Amino acid sequence: MNRIAIIIARGGSKRIHRKNIKPFNGIPIIFYPIKVALDSGLFSDVMVSTDDDEIKQISLDLGAKVPFKRSDKNSNDFATSFDVVEEVLNNYREIGKSFDEACLIYPTAVFINVSLLLKAFKLLSEKKFDSVFPVLKYSHPIQRAILLDEAGAIKYIRQECKLSRTQDLKAHYHDSGQFYVFKTRQILIKRQLITNKSGAFQISEMQAHDIDNLVDWEIAEFKIKFR
Repeated sequence: MNRIAIIIARGGSKRIHRKNIKPFNGIPIIFYPIKVALDSGLFSDVMVSTDDDEIKQISLDLGAKVPFKRSDKNSNDFATSFDVVEEVLNNYREIGKSFDEACLIYPTAVFINVSLLLKAFKLLSEKKFDSVFPVLKYSHPIQRAILLDEAGAIKYIRQECKLSRTQDLKAHYHDSGQFYVFKTRQILIKRQLITNKSGAFQISEMQAHDIDNLVDWEIAEFKIKFR
């Protein structure tokens, strides 16, 4: 199977300055997904899509490829992950290379490991999904979510669930923000990473942490040290 790992790491980061190469436990954070992708042996190419020269050099030093510079159009705050993937695959096609399957990995996916990738690709193949990604279960039933107004008064989003026991409410899940594996043809046709034929598998809270701010960063570092 001809596969590519695409690690997307633009230079601009508003909430955490230089987030994609900021030291995480003393090592540039992008080291973690690059190493796992390379060590997995699952990919014929492990590349980083970036618009930033420093990120490019660090990625090359870590063993990844950076064959193309990301366009300005796909380096702003409004470009989607699919936009970047589409650009990468089109750039490869222009030099005569194509891939049957791919994996988009976020540069801050420090908890990614080979077993998770293997599980995702197995589901992709066996269940004939377009894409597969890991999810986390909400720690508290979202049916009992509460809104607060400016005065601090509460309002249940679903009044009928206000007195329900948590164990009686159906579990809900959210994207863990780590990676997606997918069949390139279907994704390019449908022009989205999550389609009406996508699948997912649950991971634990100790297997992921979405890093959006400095508090998230500190919690993720704590989890890594604890593990």
